[in-house]
Amino acid sequence: MDEVVAAIADPVRREILLMLRDEPLAAGQIADRFVISRPAVSRHLRVLREAGLVRDTADGRRRVYTLVAAPLDELAGWLGRLTRPSGWQHRLDALETEVYRARRERQTAAGRHPSQKETA
Repeated sequence: MDEVVAAIADPVRREILLMLRDEPLAAGQIADRFVISRPAVSRHLRVLREAGLVRDTADGRRRVYTLVAAPLDELAGWLGRLTRPSGWQHRLDALETEVYRARRERQTAAGRHPSQKETA
């Protein structure tokens, strides 16, 4: 996962991945979309290939790159765990629900409509 994170840390590489999301592209087509030099784009493609995020195939004298999204699954799973509520958050949410339920029952038992505010 660390190699994938390092590969997508660069904005040029992230843009290349977005470009390849829709269709495979030749290295020249990718390089034409950037203001940086072709050798620099080639280095970015090498980093993505070594991280397993792209696959290249020969098409005559051209190298055609295709997105490989599978290595992102582990990262997406980890990010999902990071953004999900913790076990305590679930417990606190349940406690909040019980507090509101008990308050409604108490108001109903006192003869007030639950939408009326309770004055202490």
